[in-house]
Amino acid sequence: MKLKDLEVLHVAPPAPGWGGRYWTFVKVTTDNGITGWGECYASTVGPAAMAAVIEDVFARHMLGANPEDIELMFRRAYSSGFTQRPDPTVMGAFSGLEIACWDILGKARNRPVWALLGGRMNDRVRSYTYLYPEPGQDAAEFWVNADWTAEAAAKCVQQGFTAVKFDPAGPYTIRAGHMPAMSDITRSVEFCAKIRAAVGDRADLLFGTHGQFSTPGAIRMGQALEPYSPLWYEEPIPPDNLHEFAEVARHVRIPIATGERMTTKAEFGALLRHGGAKILQPALGRVGGIWEAKKIAAMAEVFNAEMAPHLYAGPIEWAANIHLAVSIPNILMAETIQTGGAFHLALIRNSIRWEDGYLVAPEAPGLGIDVDEALMRAHPYTGTRLHLEMQEAPCDYRRGNRFEGGAPSDG
Repeated sequence: MKLKDLEVLHVAPPAPGWGGRYWTFVKVTTDNGITGWGECYASTVGPAAMAAVIEDVFARHMLGANPEDIELMFRRAYSSGFTQRPDPTVMGAFSGLEIACWDILGKARNRPVWALLGGRMNDRVRSYTYLYPEPGQDAAEFWVNADWTAEAAAKCVQQGFTAVKFDPAGPYTIRAGHMPAMSDITRSVEFCAKIRAAVGDRADLLFGTHGQFSTPGAIRMGQALEPYSPLWYEEPIPPDNLHEFAEVARHVRIPIATGERMTTKAEFGALLRHGGAKILQPALGRVGGIWEAKKIAAMAEVFNAEMAPHLYAGPIEWAANIHLAVSIPNILMAETIQTGGAFHLALIRNSIRWEDGYLVAPEAPGLGIDVDEALMRAHPYTGTRLHLEMQEAPCDYRRGNRFEGGAPSDG
């Protein structure tokens, strides 16, 4: 069995667009006709350029290879161009292709991917979701309205969630880490207070930041949130200085979580050695794929750290996350988009099960998903923007900060 053909599809979710502006799927076919699906999360270049990178990585390092040779193909891509260092674009391309290889291998053996990763450790996986506005609700107001967000949290708990995430501390800028405005700290405290009052001890609070603070700014914000006992303080500083996570952790009594923008075990290994983060959040469509994430989980065990795979993409990365989570002993929880997301579930014909706050271990071969290829092709992304983009304007200390949530408002 050899890898033979590749197709790249950029799919645009319809409004409200939870999961980003578009998703990049890869369809890989072997010489004996088995098809595997993968998803690339990295989007540091535009969709046309990313498709070219994916095609180059496949042709250069994978075409004609046995899909079993995951390690060999990874080393080829990781070493490409005499580098042997983390590269989010190349490793993002490889990640989606690697996920497709696991889908192929599972289908060839008539077994779910988790069975090829050491077997089923967990029958079900605790899940969490971001808090999102209701249909028809003013999204721009929702992201800064603690009362509305608390109502959304209460509804999520009624559905069965035991953890909810929110990130009122914006803005997300292209600049280096900044000191938060006092108004941002005040709003963040209000969110924690009102959400905690709405859910009591029935759910954990997950405080997100997307890495926008300086180290002292992260410490100020984190210390203000401590009375509400969030389960984690997510990516409080940018991911380009791993030493500083330990400095934040020394001053803030909330567990530090990070990892969605990191790639390969090299970066996660350095993070663990320096200390600081005890909750790792790899995005499997960027980190190097399922096998690389499995290695990261094993390293995390040694440091008594837990895994919480990140998801702000489409349903194929979601499926990969679930197989990893089912196979490891140190899973904390896995991200979902609401209880699965209407368009996410439609693209895979409802083949992932979410029940009472948990994701159920898949039983079907490969990734265990039933891809609706026609629906994918009916929603192409034809623009040139990136999956997500940060603002150029700096933090506003005078007029306050309002920011767009995770669904871009333009094409």
